Amino acid sequence: MRSVRLIAAACVLFIAQPLFAQGWKEYRNVEDRFAVSAPATAPTVEKIKWKSEYDSIFPGTVYKWQQGPNRYSVTVVDYSDSETIFTANNHSDDFQGTAYWQIDILGSIAYAATQYRQKPGVKVTFDAFHYVNLITGHELQMTNPDESKTFVAFYLHENRLYIFDATVAKNQPPPLIFNQTMEFLDAEGKGVRYRTYYYNKLPDRKLGPGRAGAGGDGGVGTTPVAPAAPATPRPN
Repeated sequence: MRSVRLIAAACVLFIAQPLFAQGWKEYRNVEDRFAVSAPATAPTVEKIKWKSEYDSIFPGTVYKWQQGPNRYSVTVVDYSDSETIFTANNHSDDFQGTAYWQIDILGSIAYAATQYRQKPGVKVTFDAFHYVNLITGHELQMTNPDESKTFVAFYLHENRLYIFDATVAKNQPPPLIFNQTMEFLDAEGKGVRYRTYYYNKLPDRKLGPGRAGAGGDGGVGTTPVAPAAPATPRPN
């Protein structure tokens, strides 16, 4: 009898999956190098200015979909020019060190996740390390004041911060298709998968002619760069 129940349950899942996927398709964006299954309508695209932990302003793009009461978005923030942007800003004496443009990148996931945790009235129900195709990141699940649920994942790949956000209304099923199909692309639009865990590598420092910079070509691993000054937390 137990085997019959398992077979019946498997059949229900097999039938339900195509029904749930109706009206969805894969969205691929070679410019910002990601892919995800999303509602079949074209996303609304919004250019934004993203303020970092150390007050630099980075260019970003938000791709948004709406399906009934449910909302889906992918935010991409380009940190690749962090050193130039940070240096051009006026900073207090406590935040003059070259370490801070690097911390802006390396701490971008933690900083973005904190913005979600601090939203008024949210209850965090899941908060843990995550990865996609061995690209490391972080995942949060939250219940909002209106009892909708937000499932959000953060990744840092080739100095781009990615935020995949799915918010579903009360009593709606989890957004499994959106959450489980995110992918990162190379310059030719092909999916990226690593053989070992990927941690973002800092871009080359712009130190002028004849001086070797730290960083590399965006490959696997973080770059060991000695900070010029100890990191000072930002005041709340």
